[in-house]
Amino acid sequence: MTGHLQGVGILVLYSVSATCALGFTLGVEVFDSCALPALLLAMENECSILTSHLWPSPEEMYISDREGNDSTGDGTKEKPFKTILKAMLVAGKEPFPTFYVDSQKENERWDVISKSQVKNNRKLWVREQMKNEAKEKKEAEDNLRREKNLEDAKKIIISNDPSLPAPVTLKIRELEAYRGQRVKVFGWVHRLRRQGKNLMFIVLRDGTGYLQCVLSDQLCQCYNGLVLSTESTVAVYGTLNLVPDGKQAPGGHELACDYWELVGLAPAGGADNLLNEESDVDVQLNNRHMMIRGENMSKIFKVRSTVIHCFRNHFFDRGYYEVTPPTLVQTQVEGGSTLFKLDYFGEEAYLTQSSQLYLETCIPALGDSFCIAQSYRAEQSRTRRHLAEYTHIEAECPFMTFENLLERLEDLVCDVVDRVLKSPVASLLYDLHPEFKPPKRPFRRMNYSEAITWLKEHDVKKDDGTYYEFGEVDVLMPNVGEIVGGSMRIWDSEELLEGYKREEIDPTPYYWYTDQRKYGTCPHGGYGLGLERFLTWILNRHHIRDVCLYPRFVQRCKP
Repeated sequence: MTGHLQGVGILVLYSVSATCALGFTLGVEVFDSCALPALLLAMENECSILTSHLWPSPEEMYISDREGNDSTGDGTKEKPFKTILKAMLVAGKEPFPTFYVDSQKENERWDVISKSQVKNNRKLWVREQMKNEAKEKKEAEDNLRREKNLEDAKKIIISNDPSLPAPVTLKIRELEAYRGQRVKVFGWVHRLRRQGKNLMFIVLRDGTGYLQCVLSDQLCQCYNGLVLSTESTVAVYGTLNLVPDGKQAPGGHELACDYWELVGLAPAGGADNLLNEESDVDVQLNNRHMMIRGENMSKIFKVRSTVIHCFRNHFFDRGYYEVTPPTLVQTQVEGGSTLFKLDYFGEEAYLTQSSQLYLETCIPALGDSFCIAQSYRAEQSRTRRHLAEYTHIEAECPFMTFENLLERLEDLVCDVVDRVLKSPVASLLYDLHPEFKPPKRPFRRMNYSEAITWLKEHDVKKDDGTYYEFGEVDVLMPNVGEIVGGSMRIWDSEELLEGYKREEIDPTPYYWYTDQRKYGTCPHGGYGLGLERFLTWILNRHHIRDVCLYPRFVQRCKP
């Protein structure tokens, strides 16, 4: 409602907020001061009518100590509150609606609350109202003070001093060689601590390391200095100095800032608005994009990157060639029940379960071959060791014996671990798993009958809860179980055709695989290693999802 009255007098601007019930402001422009009371009365009446229409006051509320809930209840019979105080706080003012509580009489569900209960709880309500009013008053005063400080801060202008040496732009990992020099570093505000009005400490993160920055006086008193929050992006300029004796900082140095620029401001509170260490698992997974910014997650993915690099170097140093098999296929390797089916231009296709068959076709052309690719299993399993999508490291080798296969598996695991421990991320691995001990050669080897007996004696079971019964070769690791599965492949054409028949598989789509036995077959073997299980073992993670960037499993396909 807005009034424009013509008359004499000075311009009066007046606005009345229609309380929290309306959530917007009714504005009035008045030119005649004598008409103001009438207009305000009209506005008050209109606000009252609108409030009553939008949020009608309940005539009765229900409270149940047995079934109520103050967090999710709304005061109805179906969703009662748990406490009388909560009902009074929701009602907001006197006279209160009629309160109904659990009846003490047989065959009656509700009873009107006694006057003594109302009286006793009214005292609590009055105290709570007074506390809330005091709190609101303090918050209002704090907000006014903050707004004034922010307005004053806008008058403070910081600038890059042209008389200083031009800075060298560097990554944090490169800084050590530039101590005593003026540098410029970009990054995210990882931690932030203000000490009074004239001092602010920032720990900057750029993916290569962490850098402590010290800002003083106008650098932290300016507007951007007051609103700066964690996860904001900045560019900092200053001289890199060794930290004083008795003090600690990442890298043993800190940046004495002489200028800085805000690149992107994050909301107040940073990532803490979305999650914290106590957040529910699903909340953490929904906000995985923020979780991976944490120090432990960052360490995990740096180790993961290096482990993949070490696997590749192992294979290249052993004379293998890397290939990139397709992940859209029309064949199965592990059985039809775990296939992800999709429409491929009108034909049925699947996401690959394994690249084994394609790797076998490469060995006549390339010899020893390997791939690092994604594999998919549509298993209805939500255990700590299963994923629907995982990184599969697979290899196939021609003209080998079963003994050769065992030697290669042992060499693979030990050599990759040795490479990781000699790499720059070894310290990160020990940060995450201080008790890690590399495996010693030779591995304990058992034939299947011995292994099955030993596993039963030690009550080691498969993921489905049953004991091991048959197979070829598996590499088992503590707390994780199988990380590698391998076997000698069928290389006799007749045996392969018999296998198709036994498993009731139509051999037609596998013509290209069958041809490997027709055009120069040979004894050969191979294996597949699940990268995530390998990482779960060396990093001592309880759950396999902890080593995945964005884990995929039953009921989880986001973000």
